[in-house]
Amino acid sequence: MGNRKGRGHLSPSERAEVWRRWRTGERLAEIAVALQVSEIGVYQHIRKAVGIAELPRLRAAFALMAAEREVISRGLVEALSFRAIAQQIGRPTSTVSREVGRTGGRGTFRAVRAEAAAWERASRPKRCKLATRVRLRRLVAAKLEAKWSPEQIAGWLKRQFPSQPELHVSHETIYRTLYLQARGALKRELTAHLRTQRTERGRRTKPTDRRGRIRDAVSIRERPAEVEDRAVPGHWEGDLLTGRGSSYIATLAERRTRYVVLVNFASKAAPHVAQRLQRQLQHLPEHLIKTLTWDRGHETAEHRAFAVATDMQVYFCDPHSPWQRGTNKNTNGLLHQYFPRSLDLSRLTQRELNAVAQALNNRPRATLDFKSPAEMFNELLR
Repeated sequence: MGNRKGRGHLSPSERAEVWRRWRTGERLAEIAVALQVSEIGVYQHIRKAVGIAELPRLRAAFALMAAEREVISRGLVEALSFRAIAQQIGRPTSTVSREVGRTGGRGTFRAVRAEAAAWERASRPKRCKLATRVRLRRLVAAKLEAKWSPEQIAGWLKRQFPSQPELHVSHETIYRTLYLQARGALKRELTAHLRTQRTERGRRTKPTDRRGRIRDAVSIRERPAEVEDRAVPGHWEGDLLTGRGSSYIATLAERRTRYVVLVNFASKAAPHVAQRLQRQLQHLPEHLIKTLTWDRGHETAEHRAFAVATDMQVYFCDPHSPWQRGTNKNTNGLLHQYFPRSLDLSRLTQRELNAVAQALNNRPRATLDFKSPAEMFNELLR
């Protein structure tokens, strides 16, 4: 076959293989080597499709197949009647007659040309649901502007309008309509309200994490079993959200309800952090303050004093294991929609943070059956 690494054109089967490998996390260079094509060709194909794999073209079950057109072609060469040819392929006579008539008649019919013409005629993509339903499009656009994710919007629509399927839409359709502007329904500017603010679909990447050593730290492995199964409320996960110029805010997420509390502070010094966390948590009922799981940052060095003051046991994740605080890490990802990394977080007041926390707590979550954390938390308070 020879060396084909310089070739940029991709066949349909190669395009399908590119998407399969890309979804599994392979790098572009690895995909190019595996397919023996140019890396720039792989990149341009994914970039042109804005990260969305092309859907395979499907033929209708009742449509003529290529093999049937070959039988028609041979039958015409043998001067068979349309009825005789139709009997050979098990089709109505009118089907054969129309197929031959579309390509100019008996003398000009060719199976390959007829097959290509059939695919060309079938290239009539339907307008997407968001383009044809004005009310649905307005609902989706409004929720995107409120920084709801497409998955949250899709779940909320089904819950809000259970008997109106015309107002239901999948999150994948919302993504495709945002990124594929040829659909002409949602404005590209709305992608700025997505959590990642990407203008094309991308893959998830593993975050890096740096951790220090905390004296007398109690391992996450010693947490009570009730923390793991989320059956009992009052178990929190915490972390720092970083902004421009080494500015920080503390983020707390309750494991069962995903309820969020934000805390500002002027210094990352451990005594100050412990004091600010204690002051913010004192507004919560005692039965909703049981444990706190944190990473191994030095800002929590005063965890013993904090535990005594709040009666809230502090546990620490293993080094380089941010996934052990999955609830909080997901929360921080959502908060970057409100607090981009270029923002100086030290300028934000506690009142401003409370407003953002309220907005986030009122957004429905798929993991809560599209209820909001505020709804779940208020149920616990009652």
